[in-house]
Amino acid sequence: MAEFSPVTGRYVTFDVLGDQCRVFYLENGEGQPLLCQHTAGCHNHQWRYLLEDEEITSRYRVIAYDLTRHGKSDPPANKTWWKEEYRLTTEWYTAFVTGFCDALELEDPIFAGCSFGGNEALQLALRHPDRFGGIIAIEGADHSPGFFLDWWQHPHANASQVTASGVWDLMAPQSPDSDRAATWFYYSQGAEAFRGDLYFYSVDHDLRGRLGEIDTTNCPLVMITGEYDYLTPPEHSKRTAEGIEGAVFVEMEKIGHFPMSENYPVFKGYFQQALDTIRQKS
Repeated sequence: MAEFSPVTGRYVTFDVLGDQCRVFYLENGEGQPLLCQHTAGCHNHQWRYLLEDEEITSRYRVIAYDLTRHGKSDPPANKTWWKEEYRLTTEWYTAFVTGFCDALELEDPIFAGCSFGGNEALQLALRHPDRFGGIIAIEGADHSPGFFLDWWQHPHANASQVTASGVWDLMAPQSPDSDRAATWFYYSQGAEAFRGDLYFYSVDHDLRGRLGEIDTTNCPLVMITGEYDYLTPPEHSKRTAEGIEGAVFVEMEKIGHFPMSENYPVFKGYFQQALDTIRQKS
């Protein structure tokens, strides 16, 4: 017998700083919007378990989008994007997220982003705390230098294999082989955007010296990071949280840099804790 998922997908078109973006997103559930950002070079399928978790979707409208140039979201339709080097900037990234919220008319959404999405979460907390009901920065920190590298797209290497293999040892050995392999597979499909994403991650994103400007009074901020993440070690996330008045940090045990896709049962407990903290603080 066929089984149908309750998750639905559709496109929305909106403008981002003059770029016409046709964006694909998945959603399921009812309640406060919960906006989910995938990791660099990947797509919204990383959130598949959360999207089908009835315990979560009974309380939240879970929305996971493909950032422009990722997954099913094409590059901007009104420009010759193939003639330009892709480098994601803080300004564009932030305008995209707020533009997506406007396009869907979301009220007080909670933003949850991982890796370069976790860093973007901090940017949103700084720049637009009035737009969100809470923010969860997963595997994020104030600064993540050193990963904007040419060999992610080196002509002597298979870029998809290099990119995918580069994420393998960022996952915890306790995570199920099937989910680690699936996460590897996702990355084998997104090599072209990966290096450009890392421009934001390692170059343009830098909140050192500005953490004290983040106001968590009306927009609670929770940071969660896996103990096996050497890209953004837990001590970096903890240091960042300690620089933000009112921020909460939790280290996730037995999990790595891709918690929502590499070991969802472990991740879910910590993610629920983060959601509960935001609800209590709100």
